[in-house]
Amino acid sequence: MSKALLLFSGGLDSSLAYKILESQGVDVTALFFRTHFFDEEAAREIAEANEIKLRVENVGDEHLAIVKAPKFGRGSGMNPCIDCHLFMIRKAKEIMEREGFDFLATGEVLGQRPMSQNLGSMMKIEREAGLAGKIVRPLSAKALPETEAEEKGQIRREKLFDIRGRSRGTQFELADKFGIKKFQTPAGGCLLTDPDYSRRLKELSEHWPDYTADDADILRHGRVFWHGENMIVVARDAQDCKMLIKIAKPRDIVLELADIVGPTVIIRGKAIDDSAIEKAKELLMKYSPKVKGIASPEFKITKI
Repeated sequence: MSKALLLFSGGLDSSLAYKILESQGVDVTALFFRTHFFDEEAAREIAEANEIKLRVENVGDEHLAIVKAPKFGRGSGMNPCIDCHLFMIRKAKEIMEREGFDFLATGEVLGQRPMSQNLGSMMKIEREAGLAGKIVRPLSAKALPETEAEEKGQIRREKLFDIRGRSRGTQFELADKFGIKKFQTPAGGCLLTDPDYSRRLKELSEHWPDYTADDADILRHGRVFWHGENMIVVARDAQDCKMLIKIAKPRDIVLELADIVGPTVIIRGKAIDDSAIEKAKELLMKYSPKVKGIASPEFKITKI
């Protein structure tokens, strides 16, 4: 029995790739890379719902370095799709060679994504990773050059597909055929493709080029404002309030209303001064409906 390592996102395409290979008797392991921007929990739920054998590897810090300085540029947001995919292919190759998998597979569809899933980009990634002719793409295999796995008879080319383009009608039909019950929308698990988050991350990178994973994470949990080189994050709801308290780090300042229910505010920066605190107070009052009519509300300031 052939063994395949499949890059898995939790989306329909990678779930289908798994089932197509499995239907040919291949022993498939779905590989999900945990980073600071991908939703691992959703991928686990989808794998469980669809009886997919899932393996998770943490590559957060290495991936963050790629996001900060991509070699091949970005998509419409902060998503460095070609660099990201190349990085994951290389990491998967290490596992494949170390642990004796026969080939590497992905759920890519030719022409589905203009930046990373055109023929030129696919071939470039193979060459850069030292895997020319060694990556199986079950959904588009018959529209692509034959791979080593097909030549060796590890999989049968005639039972693969020639899907191309952005239409997903064929994938939905195959989902019914293979009994796939749950999947994410395209790029649904990647924060870097979210327009609002991408805007906030871009601003962060402009103010703090050496930002950390903690700095990128806090952008997910509130409205983000800048006062000079200080970042002020205002919670949007009760869940944000809990998360901001949880992820506050040393030298952060937590600002809250003393006797009135309102949002939690975090001030983060290397030199937080009185003007930053006053700006945070203004924002806290602006987003606190219950403070209206109170001339001088009391504030609770906590230095972490």
